[in-house]
Parts: sequence; structure tokens; C-alpha cells
Amino acid sequence: MRIGIVCPYSWDIPGGVQFHIRDFAEYLLGHGHQVSVLASADDDGALPDYVVSAGRAVPVPYNGSVARLNFGFLSAARVRRWLHDGRFDVLHIHEPAPPSLGLLACWAAQGPIVATFHMSSPRSRAMIAAYPILQPALEKISARIAVSEYARRTLVEHLGGDAVVIPNGVDVRFFADATPRPEWQGRADLGRPGTIGFIGRLDEPRKGLPTLLSAFERISHQRPGARLLVAGRGDEREAAEGLPPHVRGQVEFLGMVSDADKARLLRSVDLYVAPNTGGESFGIILVEAMSAGAPVLASDLDAFRQVLDQGAAGELFPVGDPDALADHALRLLGDPARLAELRAVGSRHVRRYDWPAVAGDILAVYETVATGAASVAADERVGLFARFGRRV
Repeated sequence: MRIGIVCPYSWDIPGGVQFHIRDFAEYLLGHGHQVSVLASADDDGALPDYVVSAGRAVPVPYNGSVARLNFGFLSAARVRRWLHDGRFDVLHIHEPAPPSLGLLACWAAQGPIVATFHMSSPRSRAMIAAYPILQPALEKISARIAVSEYARRTLVEHLGGDAVVIPNGVDVRFFADATPRPEWQGRADLGRPGTIGFIGRLDEPRKGLPTLLSAFERISHQRPGARLLVAGRGDEREAAEGLPPHVRGQVEFLGMVSDADKARLLRSVDLYVAPNTGGESFGIILVEAMSAGAPVLASDLDAFRQVLDQGAAGELFPVGDPDALADHALRLLGDPARLAELRAVGSRHVRRYDWPAVAGDILAVYETVATGAASVAADERVGLFARFGRRV
């Protein structure tokens, strides 16, 4: 099958949507499909063979974060050329509503279109007001996918219609087979102080690092020698400002890490904490952590609760509450049996997010819309022949 995938955000800026598209494209290629991904990127940047650049994106505040979007006459021309050259059996657009490549592709495309909606947000007057402009493009979509029930709810409330829920996928084996790094291990299972892990942008408030740092002041006081490992882009001096010197000495900022080191980090820590404060429609990092065998403690967001099976696969604490976070973390780090239980439950739970299961569901959607489009085309040909016959 010839599959075209549109990435709405800049390819060279790490993010959950980009990782989802990358891993799915590589899974499809490994199973014999022809795949091309259109994404914003520098024209002279190093890209995988299957990625086509639509030009550089510009940063735009979006959904509590900063998204790098691509929209304009040059981008529209590149989208049309990519569609013409690709002659795809199915076009898969991620986030077709924002003013970026997805919307441009939706306007220009002919043939079966599948759209995936990732965003989860409160009711937006701006999006509701823009619906009359979006409607002609969105009506061309043959099938809609939402990555979670909360993304589906956002779609229904803002744009109408419905979607099938298919979660983001993860290469479970990649994380499960990673080798721990001894310098990142705290070995709480052996009665030692333990290490806590966090991965996320330091300068994005909704990722919740300030909540975790506040909680860690108490954790480090009650468990001397405990460490917090922080990976992600941002200014570490600004992030650590205000921490007492003795606490700052137990927090290690790793900066941006490679995919391999992210997996090794998650395999090494005694507890992974996701202190996010909102704006999450799924929580791919939770699935990655569980895949690596890391016990998870997460803020009680609706999306996180769903990923963690209502708290059965990981523990939850009230959003933005550093005292509650500290209480949970201290109890878990002091209870090796509970940590082992969470590892075992999480490792079983993530099987539903492994790529063979997720990709199979998405391919079933592709086959349905492709078959439907072929049937419509056949009916139209029959109609043309019938009219031609009557004229003769």
C-alpha cells in the first residue's frame, strides 16, 4: 500500500506526535508498505529517506505549549507537489485542524483521507469560530482516529462528528531491552536511597517540573542520598533557581538525551514521575516508562488515568500538589515490594500499546477507507458507461 503521512509539527523538534509518526512509518516500511512523510524541516537538515521537507516552520503558541507550524503559499505548493508525486492509496493527516501542513493537505487532497486527532483541551471559542472555514476540508476526511477518549471528546465538542479511539504506539521491546546505566541506578530495591526520573521540556510549565522540584526538597530531606535525574531541553539554571544548595547537589540535569539514553534512563530509575499539570491527551512517556520496567507515579489527569488503567498500572497524585507527590514517592521508594508489583503490572499493561497491536488497528482503518474509495470509483465508472451507452 502507498501511504502518505502528514506531520503537523517540525520534524527536528522532539515531541510525542513526531515520535508516533516516525515509529509508525518505520513499522510500515518494515512490513513492506511504501511510505512518505511530509513534515516541516530545514531543507538542508539531515532527514530519514522517507521524510520530505515542506520547509521551515515558525513557532506558534498552541494548546499550552509552543508548536512549530508551517502555513503559506510556498508550503501549499510543496504539499500539492508531494501529493501529485506520491499518488497515495491512503493519505493519513495528523492534526488536520491547526493552520499547518495537515489542513493544507486536506484542502488539496483527492482520495481517501484518514485523520488522527491528538489534542485534548477545554472548549475553545477560537476553534468553534473557525469551524466554518475548516468544515469544507474536514468533510473530506473518510475516517477519524483519536489517540484517547479525551482527544475524541475534544474533537466532538469542537468540530462535531466522532472518531475511533486508537492509542499511540510504542516499541515496547526497544525500552524493555535497554541496558541500565549503573551511575543512574539508585537501587531502592536493595534499601538504598533510590533515583527518580523526569523527562520533559524544562521551560514548559504544563510539564510540571516545578511541582516535582518542590516535592523533591522534602524527599531529599527524608531520604538523604536520593537523586532526581532530569532530561530535557531548557535552561537548567533557571529551572533549579531557588533550590537549596544541598538539594541542588542531588538533582542532575542531563540535557537532551538520545532515544537510546532515554530508554536506558527509564530502565535505570527506581521511580518515574510525570507531574504534568494539563493539556495532555495521552501520555506516551508513561507507556515508555512502563515498557522499560519503571514504576510510574503520575498526576491525576484524565488522560494519565486512562493510560494507567485507572491507577491499576501506576499510582496517581492530585495535580499540582507537591506534598501529595512527596508522600507517594517516599512511600514507594521505601517499599521494594510495591515497586516490584508496579513493574510487573506495568509490563503486562503496555502490551496493548505495542506497535503490532496499534498498527494493526490503524491498517484496518486504511483498508476500510481504501476499499470504500475503490467501490465508489467503480460505481462511478459503471454510471459513466451506462450514460455513454444510452447516448449511443
